[in-house]
Amino acid sequence: MQSARLNIGSRLSRSVYAFPVALLVGLALLLFNESTYRESRSSLDELNAVTIARARMQRLLTLMIDAETSQRGYLLTGRKEYLEPYRNALETLPVILDQLKKHYAERGALAAQMAQMDEMSSRKLSELGSTIRLYDTGQQDAWREVLLSNIGKEQMDTIRATAEQMLTVEANATAQTRKDLDSALLISRIGIALMTSLCLLALVLYLRQRDSTESQGRAHLETARDVLQAQVERRTQELAELARHLQTAREDERHRLARELHDELGALLTAAKLDAARIKSRVAAVSPEAVERLVHLNETLNSVIALKRRIIEDLRPSSLSNLGLVPALTILARDFAQRSDIQIDCALRPVSLNPQSELTVFRLVQEGLTNISKYARAASVQITLAESDGKARVSVSDDGVGFDASRPKAGSHGLLGMRYRVESEGGRLQVQSTPGAGTQLSATLPLEPIG
Repeated sequence: MQSARLNIGSRLSRSVYAFPVALLVGLALLLFNESTYRESRSSLDELNAVTIARARMQRLLTLMIDAETSQRGYLLTGRKEYLEPYRNALETLPVILDQLKKHYAERGALAAQMAQMDEMSSRKLSELGSTIRLYDTGQQDAWREVLLSNIGKEQMDTIRATAEQMLTVEANATAQTRKDLDSALLISRIGIALMTSLCLLALVLYLRQRDSTESQGRAHLETARDVLQAQVERRTQELAELARHLQTAREDERHRLARELHDELGALLTAAKLDAARIKSRVAAVSPEAVERLVHLNETLNSVIALKRRIIEDLRPSSLSNLGLVPALTILARDFAQRSDIQIDCALRPVSLNPQSELTVFRLVQEGLTNISKYARAASVQITLAESDGKARVSVSDDGVGFDASRPKAGSHGLLGMRYRVESEGGRLQVQSTPGAGTQLSATLPLEPIG
């Protein structure tokens, strides 16, 4: 029996069909991989389009609510500045509606619902505009009658219900698309594994077909190894570029959020403070208790404004772009020390880094301080920044409880994301920690060439 198996293997290894079989399997693998890629790419594009459409639908609802609130504020106060959100809605809503109509144009029932949404939105804006015109022309009874009727509420309820129905349908479609994508990826894994196995088998048969010497076999293996190494290096470079792109997109999104918080939320809070001050001056002689509540309201608004500023600074450190890396790190350490009651010692020296690397260093220190506040239970922290051996070196060390660095916690992605971020800038990240002996987070980055 064993002799028969050897004879069969020998005949297969000498078969003239081994190489054509390997070629056909490789071609099939390429075709299968391309088909799966196109299917997955289509699913991802669909998911992206649905995500954008859902965000635009949420934006539409927000604009409608802002427009209605703006109208109410104007009718109650008579102040033109309250109409700014309403004017903004008049300018922005047609653009969003046009984008949504294009998205839902070929989606059957959703297209009809989108047409209904467009009509209802126009009616709602027309109702708001009519009420404002009645107010501006002095028809007090007329605008109050319109305002106190249920027309506006019914319109908004219909708009919300229609939007929720459309979002629910899109959510269900998204879930199904994700399932299809998962199935396609699973099939791709199985198919590629099977075809790769067949390809490897055919390759083995082809290699055994040739009466090559041991040295020739080693040469083939070395060639294959070089090819794989080149592929690994190329894939590593592509991953680094992807990580850099994702970090850039993340920072751009943070910048956008910070700008919107500063412009929109800041304006609303400032308006609220001004209104509270006016109300306080008018009721001071009438109701001392109301004055006390207004003082408390003003203090609360100040706390909210301070929180907003801190959130904006966390999202986009203005000190980094305005003052430089060393002052930005100093301010970051000082604020952290004030919030956490942890002693922080800084040894910071100016280093020559490009703006992206400076932002990476800032985020590294920020991530380190965040981890210390959550897990370390440290009494003191040391932050250093200096040039060493032609590179910039930054480290964050604490005297906390530490952990086993060889066994990272499951689900902990902060340090992993920071590692990819540092490596995408050509640097290297190291984490040294021992249970009970504190933790040191350090990174080296290449310096910016002078001139």
